[in-house]
Amino acid sequence: MSSSPEHQNQEPKEDWKEERNEERKEEAKETEVKNVEMKEEPEQDKKDGKKEETKEMKETKESFMDSIYNTRSGEFLGRTARSWGLIFLFYLIFYALLAGLFLLTMWVMLQTLDENVPRYQERVANPGLVICPHAEEISFNHSEPASYTQYIQQMNHLLQQYNDSVQAHNDLCLVGQFTEQNDEPTKKVCQFKRSILQQCSGEHDDSFGFADGKPCVIVKMNRVIGLKPRGNPYINCTAKRDSPLHMQYFPTEGLLDKMYFPYYGKKAHPEYVQPLVAVKLFLTKEDFNVEQAIECRVEGSEDLRNDDSRDKFQGRVSFRVKVSE
Repeated sequence: MSSSPEHQNQEPKEDWKEERNEERKEEAKETEVKNVEMKEEPEQDKKDGKKEETKEMKETKESFMDSIYNTRSGEFLGRTARSWGLIFLFYLIFYALLAGLFLLTMWVMLQTLDENVPRYQERVANPGLVICPHAEEISFNHSEPASYTQYIQQMNHLLQQYNDSVQAHNDLCLVGQFTEQNDEPTKKVCQFKRSILQQCSGEHDDSFGFADGKPCVIVKMNRVIGLKPRGNPYINCTAKRDSPLHMQYFPTEGLLDKMYFPYYGKKAHPEYVQPLVAVKLFLTKEDFNVEQAIECRVEGSEDLRNDDSRDKFQGRVSFRVKVSE
C-alpha cells in the first residue's frame, strides 16, 4: 500500500527541522563554553599578573638591598672596603694640605700686623665727644634727690679711676708736650687727678651741683690710637638761646693738655685714662622749667673736625638740660 504524496513530502520537512534544532543546540553549547572560557581568562590573567608583580617587587627589594650591601661581593654602597679606605685616605691628605695652606697664609699675614696699632684706622681719625651723665636729655627736680640719683651714680662710677689715690701711682708728665713712648715696651700713664675738676669733682659737693640746680656735666673725647692734635685742643660749650648761659670749665678754659697724647692702644697702654673737662652750668631761677639746648665742641686744633653734617658726634656732642623746682 503506497503512501500518498502529501505524506511523502511531510517526512523530509520534519527531518530538516530536527537537524536545525540540533544545530542550534550545539551552537548554544559552544557559545556557553566560550562565555565560560572568557570569564575564566581574566581571573587567570589577574592571578598571573599578581604573581608577576610580586616577583618584580621581590626582585626590586633584593636589588635595593644589594645596592646598600652586596653579600656576594662584600660591597657597601657600591664600593669594597679597600675602595672606601683609599677614598678616605685621599680626602684626609687633601684637607690636611688645605688646612696647612690656610694656617701658613694666616701666619704670614699676622707677621705683617702690629698687635697694638691697627693698620687702617681712617674711619676713626677724628674722635667724637661723649658726656656723663649718659643722656641726651638731663631732666630732674633739684628739690627731689631721687630724680637725679642716677646721674650722680654715673658721675661717681666714671671718676673712680681718677681718684687721687689711684692716680698717685701714675707719672707726672711735662705739661704742653706730647708723651711719646714708641720705643718703650711698657707705656707710662700721665696723672689726671679727680681733684683737678674742683667743684665738679664730687669731693666738695657730692651732688655735683644737682641739688642747687647748677649741674655739672663731664665731657670726654674718645680714644684714637696715635692721635697727636695739632694746636692746643679745648672744649667749648654754647647754649642755643638768645642770651648766653654762664658756664665754668674745669680744668681752666676746658683745656685738653697735650701730655695725654698719643694713646698707644688698650694692650700697650692698659692703664691709660683720657683727660676730662667738667662744665658747670650756672642756671638761674629764670632758667628753671625751661629746656636748655647745649652743644659742646672740641676746638683749637686744625686736625680735629667738628662740622661733619653726617656725624653729629664727631668732634661735638649735643644735649638738653631741664631743671624744675
